[in-house]
Amino acid sequence: MSATTSAPGSASLLSTWRTPLVIILCGCVIGMLSFGPRSSLGFFVQPMSREYGWGRDVFGLAIAIQNLVWGLGQPFAGAIADRFGLVRVMFAGAVLYAGGLILMRYAATPLSLDLGAGVLIGLGLAGCSFNLVLTAFAKLLPAEKRGFALGAGTAAGSFGQFLFAPVGVALIDNFGWQTALTVFAGLMLLIIPLSLALSTPPATATNASAAGQQSFTTALAEAFGHRSYVLLVLGFFTCGFQLAFITVHLPAYLVDGGISAETGGWVVAAIGLFNIMGSFGVGWLQNYFPKRYILSLIYFARAVSILAFISFPITPASAIVFGAATGLTWLSTVPPTSSLVALMFGTRWLSTLFGFAFVSHQVGGFLGVWLGGIAFERFGSYTPIWWLSILFGVLSALINLPIVEKPVERVVAQPA
Repeated sequence: MSATTSAPGSASLLSTWRTPLVIILCGCVIGMLSFGPRSSLGFFVQPMSREYGWGRDVFGLAIAIQNLVWGLGQPFAGAIADRFGLVRVMFAGAVLYAGGLILMRYAATPLSLDLGAGVLIGLGLAGCSFNLVLTAFAKLLPAEKRGFALGAGTAAGSFGQFLFAPVGVALIDNFGWQTALTVFAGLMLLIIPLSLALSTPPATATNASAAGQQSFTTALAEAFGHRSYVLLVLGFFTCGFQLAFITVHLPAYLVDGGISAETGGWVVAAIGLFNIMGSFGVGWLQNYFPKRYILSLIYFARAVSILAFISFPITPASAIVFGAATGLTWLSTVPPTSSLVALMFGTRWLSTLFGFAFVSHQVGGFLGVWLGGIAFERFGSYTPIWWLSILFGVLSALINLPIVEKPVERVVAQPA
C-alpha cells in the first residue's frame, strides 16, 4: 500500500520521487543533523569557560534557556506546520539554528551566549528538530509503516549524537572550539533541501471538514481536558530533566572524576549508539505491548541506571556501561509518547499537541541544566541533581500507568 493511498489528503502533494523510503531517509538525516550539535554542546563548557573565565552556571543558564525556548516554541512551530505546511517552518528553523551556532562562536559575554546558544538555537530546534520529523512521518506515511518510521526517526537523532560527540571532541582538540561551531553551523543548512521531502499539506477547507472542523482552540481544550494526555505530559517532564542534565553536565562530571575528555566523548557516543537500538526496539515493541507500560518501564530503568552509576567509583568502564544503559532508554520515550497523542486525538493537530507535551519535556530540561550548574557552583557537586533525577524517574514510572490507550470520545451531532 503506498503513502498516497494511505495518508488522507496527501495524494495531491506527494510526487513520484517522494516514496515512503525517501520520506523516511530524508527525515532521518534531518533528525541526525538537528540533534547532533545540540547533544554535543556539553563539550564546549570547559574550553569556553576557561577562555572567558565563566563558571559552569553561566553555560548552564544558556543551555537551560535553549531548552525552555525550544519547548515553548515547539507548539507554535507545530501549529504553523499544521496550518501552513512543514517546509517553511523547517527552512526558518535551519537558518536560526545555524545563526545561533555562529553567534555562539563569537559570544564573548554571558548575554551573547544566552542569545546564541540559548534563544536562537532553541528557536531553531523548535523549527527543524526530530519532533516535526516524527509528526511528518505520522501524516505522510501509511499506518503500517508509522511504528518503524517513528522508531527510525528517533534513532536517527541518536545516531547524530553518536556521530557528533567524537567528531566535536576531535574538532575542538585539533582546530579549536570556534572552528567546531562553524562547521556545525554549515551542516545545519543541509536541512533546507532535505526538508522538501517532508512537505505536508496545509490546512484547507476540505481537510478541515474531514477532521470534523476541529479548531485549534477546540483541539487544545479537548487535549488538556483529557486525563490521559495530562498524565502523559506530566511524565514527559522527567525525560527532559534527565536528558538535558546528562547531555550538558555529564562530560564535565566525568572529567571531575578523573576521566579524560576523549573518553567522555565516547561515553556520549555510546549513549547515542545504544539509543539507536533502544529507539528501534521500542518502535517495534509498541506494536505488541501497551505503550503506557513501555513508558513506565523506561522511566524506572533510567532511575535504576542512575542509582547504580553514582553508587560506585567512576572508571572508564563504568562510564561506558552507564552510557550504554542510558542510551537504551534515552529517546525511546518519544515514539510511544507521539504514538499515544496520535492514537488519542488523530493526526490533524498532532504537531501542535505533541508540541505542548514537549513544553513539559523542555521545562524539565531547563531545570535539569540550570539546577545542575547552580548545584555545582554552590556545593561543588552534582549529587543533589542525580538524586532528583532518580526521584523523578520513579514518579514518572507511576504516573504513566493509569493512561488509557484509546481514541478520545467525541460527541457527534445527530440529525433532528
